[in-house]
Amino acid sequence: MSQKNPDQAEPDDSQPVVKTDAQWRKLLTAEQYRVTRQKGTERAFTGEYWNCTKEGVYRCVCCGAELFTSDTKFDSGCGWPSFYAPTDDKRIESAIDRSHGMVRTEVMCRRCGAHLGHVFNDGPRPTGLRYCINSASLKLEEKTPAPADSSDKRNAGKPKAEQPDAQKPKADKSAPKR
Repeated sequence: MSQKNPDQAEPDDSQPVVKTDAQWRKLLTAEQYRVTRQKGTERAFTGEYWNCTKEGVYRCVCCGAELFTSDTKFDSGCGWPSFYAPTDDKRIESAIDRSHGMVRTEVMCRRCGAHLGHVFNDGPRPTGLRYCINSASLKLEEKTPAPADSSDKRNAGKPKAEQPDAQKPKADKSAPKR
């Protein structure tokens, strides 16, 4: 997660966000608007986060509500970011979606109504769910790395081969045991 500015308040997830269509269009890119406000879907394997492995919190691109974390993200192979659980079930709203000749469960941000994607019952444990979410509906707040300890600072910028740990001989696991 990024450094917090003490003057910048956290989004109040309890308060609904209501904007006019013109306000949403001004706030969002054309693709974000199409996906979140018009229930669109980005093409598979094209979104910013479908194969992202960075750690952090995924927030609603429209209102900033915390929706998912990288801890629950997994590679489902479907071409969209997939999560097995939201950060809090109360932040997600669902509805039956009968579009495109299918019956699916649409998921939306409860705070602002943004279309996020769909949820399916073919995910991993512990939930068995796969939240298949459009990258265009998310904004990743990256986790700030922990400060390096003093030994890391001494080696910062050095190639791995020049760092002390790289010089230690490795045990030969292929040699027969005696």
